[in-house]
This record gives sequence, C-alpha cells and structure tokens, in this order.
Amino acid sequence: MNCKVIDGGVTSPKGYKATGGFAGIKSGIKDMSLLVSDTDANAAAAFTTNVVKAASVLRNMEVIAKGGKIRGIAVNSGNANACTGLEGEAANAKMAKTLADKIGVSEDMVLTASTGVIGAVFPIDKVEAGIEKLFPYLGSSREDGHLAAEGIMTTDTYAKEAAVEVQLGGKTVTLGGMAKGSGMICPNMATMLGFVTTDCAISREMLDKALKSTIDSTFNMVSVDGDTSTNDTIVVLANGEAGNPEITAEGPDYEAFREALYFINEKLAKDLVRDGEGATKFIEANVTGVESEEKGKILAKAIIKSNLVKAAMFGCDANWGRVLCAMGYSGADFDPKGVDVSFRSEKGSIELLKMGTPIIFDEDKALEILKERDIIIDVTLHEGSASAKAWGCDLSYEYVKINGEYRS
Repeated sequence: MNCKVIDGGVTSPKGYKATGGFAGIKSGIKDMSLLVSDTDANAAAAFTTNVVKAASVLRNMEVIAKGGKIRGIAVNSGNANACTGLEGEAANAKMAKTLADKIGVSEDMVLTASTGVIGAVFPIDKVEAGIEKLFPYLGSSREDGHLAAEGIMTTDTYAKEAAVEVQLGGKTVTLGGMAKGSGMICPNMATMLGFVTTDCAISREMLDKALKSTIDSTFNMVSVDGDTSTNDTIVVLANGEAGNPEITAEGPDYEAFREALYFINEKLAKDLVRDGEGATKFIEANVTGVESEEKGKILAKAIIKSNLVKAAMFGCDANWGRVLCAMGYSGADFDPKGVDVSFRSEKGSIELLKMGTPIIFDEDKALEILKERDIIIDVTLHEGSASAKAWGCDLSYEYVKINGEYRS
C-alpha cells in the first residue's frame, strides 16, 4: 500500500471543519453532526437501491445529479425521515436550507443525511435549532472530527473513522472518513451512512469513477443482517486544497488516489460488521480458486449472509455443511465435489472438507479456533485463479433483543 495510515477522520484533510452534539432528537445522546468545506468541493455519492428511499436520499440524488459544487453536509440520528410523505420532504429541504444559510451558500450546495426510526414524524424544529446551536462550534481539530463521527451513531457502540496520506504530484494528499451502522446493514451501492473528505484536486468525473470502482469490493461486500436500509448513503468530497495537479484522467496519480480511497472504504466497511448489533464474532469469507471475481463475490456474500452460518459462528460450532449449503443456493454454479472448506483464527486452522469429501477433524481444536473474535472461512473451488472476500458477523441473542426493543 502506497498510502500512510494516520490517526484522524473527516477533519484530517485541509479545509474541512466538523462538529457533533445534542439536538434533542434522542434523550441525552449526541444526535447531530455538521461537516463543512472551507471552499467549493467536487462531490461523488452513491445511495441505497431500496425502492423505498428516505427524503434525504431523494433530494441528495437530485443535487448530485446536477453536478454542482458542495460546501456542507448536515446529518441527524434518531429519526430516518423515511416514509414521511411530503411533510418529510419539506422538512428535509428546511434542514438543508438552514445549514446553507449559516454557510452563506445556495441550498443546492448542501447535502443532508438522516438515520434512525422509519416512519416517525421528523422533528424539524429540533433539527433546525440543532444546526443553529452547533454551527459556531465547527472546527478542524482531530476532536472536532471525532465529535462528528459520534453524532451520526445510532446503535453503534463506537465511532468509525479512518484517515490516510498519499503523495500525489509532489504534494501530500489526505483522505479522511467516518461511517455509522451496526444494524440494517446489507448495502447495495452504499453503506448506512458514510462520509469521506479529501483535499485532493480531482475532477468530479474521476472522483465518481474512483468511488464507484471501490464500493463493490468494500461496502457491498458486508452484511450484518441482510437488510438494505432506506437511507444508505456515502458521499466523497474533494476540495483540492492539497494543491496537487488536478487528476482528470486515469494514470499513476489516479491509481494511487483510488488505492487510498479503497483503504478508507474497506476499513469503514469492516468496522460496520465488527460493530454489528449484538455481534460477538467478525467473520471473513475468503473464496479462492474461482473462475471469476464476480462469481466469488456471490459465493462469499452468500456465506456471510446465511443466518445458519452466523448462528453456528455464535455457538462456536464447526458446522461446515451450512457453508456449503449457503454456496449452493447463492445462484452461482459450481461443482460441490471440487470444494475445500477450512476455518481459521489466531488459534490456528482446521480443514473440514477436501475436494467435496468430509475430513474427520478434532472437535476440541475446532472449538478452540472458533472461540476467537475474528474467524476466517476459507473456501477453495479449484476452477480458476480469481478470488473474493466478504465480511459479516454472527447472529446472537442480543441482536434480537436490540431490534425487538428498537422503538422503545
């Protein structure tokens, strides 16, 4: 990797300010964040493929399609503003205008995002007051970025952030990101909520290309519970403050930038499933020896989405049959007689299936391996040289408890 990992988040790149705090949407918990670029920024974004889309998603899609510059993003947690009709759309527009007025720009230069309960009346009065209250506290420090990452959380147990530096055209370019999500996670073209900032000078077209090319192997390869949200959103802002020669075409600088963006997106995507609601295990499905990457992705995602595989991991049960079963209904065609399956963790590795034939294995050793937090399920098909990975978590009693009591 050509980029350098640093401690930071969305305020790490030059020219960005952020903050997070209390708007009163939730009781006694941070529930609002603001992110502002000092100068006009190019923007690229991706959104949920769920037919039911939140008010923020619908408006953001229109704004991004116009191709204009962006200066700020207002985010609230505790209320998704989804399935709220015309009143919800009007409230979302007010949310954008409130931040735009504070910045002193057109409302088309501001995006919004919401997360929380679906179908509840959107508390626009509290949201507007929250923006007014938090705006004076916008800052560019590490702590300011962390506050913003905390303000977008719902059932998350920790803030999810990442930052890297990369040398482009003789200049140090920085990327920083934050994301939220631990339940209703099975993204299609985006994550629950994710925001990446960069001071890289890059055209809107190349920024969009870089984002789209990294999503399919990062955010689209994770699942907590198989549910695709109504609010899935990821936005990347690039304000050019680093002063590097603008990236307008593919080449070494574009590839280096894309690699840095991939790192940010993969780190945030993995954090989503590490913090899955009630999760006690982080699971990686590593599919190799497959004839195409696309086929590998289908198989890997089927494994980590299987409730029976997830339950087996929770119970530390080396039930490899559930892995093969999930592969079988994935829609990908393969020969079961040519499959190897093994489980591994920091405690070692154990072979369970070789060329479709079960291996008599040491149950005690398997239990020791599966008691670890991070588990890798290795699958080899012996049909090609492509590979793919997907990430998920186990299914615990706590997940049912959290979601059974979500509105209470």
